[in-house]
Amino acid sequence: MRIAFYSAQPYDKSSFEEMNKEKAYRFLFFDIDLNEQTVKLAEGCDAVCIFVNDHANAKVLERLAGLNIKIVVLRCAGFNQVDLEAAQRVGISVYRVPAYSPEAVAEHAVAMILTLNRKTHKAYNRVREGNFSLNRLTGFNLHGKKVGVVGLGKIGLAFCKIMLGFGCELLGYDPVESTHPDYIINVNFEELLSKSDIISLHCPLVPSTKHMIKEESLALMKNGVMLINTSRGALIHTTDIINSLKTGKVGHLGIDVYEQEEKLFFRDFSEHIIDDDDILRLMSFPNVLITSHQGFFTTEALAEIASITLKNLRDAKNGLKTNNSLT
Repeated sequence: MRIAFYSAQPYDKSSFEEMNKEKAYRFLFFDIDLNEQTVKLAEGCDAVCIFVNDHANAKVLERLAGLNIKIVVLRCAGFNQVDLEAAQRVGISVYRVPAYSPEAVAEHAVAMILTLNRKTHKAYNRVREGNFSLNRLTGFNLHGKKVGVVGLGKIGLAFCKIMLGFGCELLGYDPVESTHPDYIINVNFEELLSKSDIISLHCPLVPSTKHMIKEESLALMKNGVMLINTSRGALIHTTDIINSLKTGKVGHLGIDVYEQEEKLFFRDFSEHIIDDDDILRLMSFPNVLITSHQGFFTTEALAEIASITLKNLRDAKNGLKTNNSLT
């Protein structure tokens, strides 16, 4: 089976080749994203494998179908980059990896909270320069704080379990009913916003969640609230969050995702001018921490992504519909 592998990074090649020891698949690795211009690279392949910033819109899917490609596998949980109606219309099966390592993303969210709060990144740089002063490094105790968790799926629940260990009070909101431990207090979205000291987003990007954090929702939050997003960038309205940082409404912001990240993330721009005023403005705030979509990036998660993706390819080839099927 021949697979066109888009947005491929060295770690992708390593993890997938490790899982492909029997050489059942032939990978064609491309370090560029899937779009209307690059779709032709998949000619002669049986399937394509894509990541978060690839574009599987209607035109791309129609061209893939024209190349007789009937399988698209995502090596991620989110699927907002795929037009599922178009995929169904042209007869393309789409599979995803819904849960590769919930703990990996949850732990990264906690790392962002701890870094922003205790300013360990600033302390590290100070000490390396011989500055042992504690001025402006004051943090706060996590114990006893109210932590609002938007989205109580596997990642959200893993995050709650960790924060419980710090002695936090957990407030949870999820429009989809689910069973969860009694230590999570169910509240509506508005109550979560108004009562939480820390808010962490753990939900997919769908029409109902796009820009769920915007001027109106930010106005309901406590002054100085800490906001963490390790899910999808477009959950947050970028201009509105910048304004809230300027006024002090948001006291700390940690984002592992960004609304316009496809232009930047997973690339090295250290020797180039970054043509994105919003990300540059966010980077200028001393109380903002940005990482480049690395929440998933652990050895265990990469191995699980590769394993599940290859299983999805086998299931798709055999026409098996599973819990990982989207069409």
